[in-house]
Amino acid sequence: MRPLLSALVLLLLMSSAHAAPAPQAVEIPLSSGVLHAQLFKPEGEGPFPAVIALHGCGGLGSHSESVSPRYRDWAERLLKSGNAVLLPDSYGSRELGPQCRVKEVHVKARRERVTDIAASRAWLMKQSWVARDRVSLIGWANGASALLWAVRPQSAARDAGPDFRAAIAFYPDCRISAGLGWSARVPTLVLIGALDDVSSPPACRQMVDGAHGRSALARIVVYPGAYHDFDRANTPLHAASASSDAAVPEHGHLGTDAEARAESQKEVAEWLAR
Repeated sequence: MRPLLSALVLLLLMSSAHAAPAPQAVEIPLSSGVLHAQLFKPEGEGPFPAVIALHGCGGLGSHSESVSPRYRDWAERLLKSGNAVLLPDSYGSRELGPQCRVKEVHVKARRERVTDIAASRAWLMKQSWVARDRVSLIGWANGASALLWAVRPQSAARDAGPDFRAAIAFYPDCRISAGLGWSARVPTLVLIGALDDVSSPPACRQMVDGAHGRSALARIVVYPGAYHDFDRANTPLHAASASSDAAVPEHGHLGTDAEARAESQKEVAEWLAR
């Protein structure tokens, strides 16, 4: 019995040693209220590069977990490569649930979410462990749309601190930005599946192509055969309309594309390392 017990104790110790890092809850001041966020931070004093990660219309987490697996997956991946990752909760901070299927959106990508991005940057700029010239943005779907607004020249911060280093937008809705003559003041990468029928790959291509010559570096990668949420692990392709989940869009198709997921991980690492 003793050897078996010892083996069990050893197994428990080994599993705890490899347990996923727990994020730290932080509060970021807003002009009206508080923005709640989750922080994944490397051990040590830094300074570390930092990434502000922006959730989609389904929200950051749920009642049972502060960060859903899809964002935790990316946060842990970025953390392993030496980045601190700050995930602001734009909906939970305003006592709202998922906003994918609501008729009247109270938190708009171009308004409240841009405010949240600015507040998150300002908070990071005050942290001694942050490499202030290496703060970047990454966003998914609605969070990526907010990112597109936040990197426009008109949205530049008025303080003297360094601007964002880079920005990466996973399958944003580019239709409004394309029509407005979008441009970016920081290097911006758009990643989208060619078959994405939630967002619009042609609009994103038009937006990026239209910015050439009057923008910071803007690049788009379109993955053949990939749909919306292609980077989300273990998600079989399915029609959103067949789901009653309030945290998914009302229409279109969602699902993992293993090849696009792997390629996007490389693209993200290379873009952030620029």
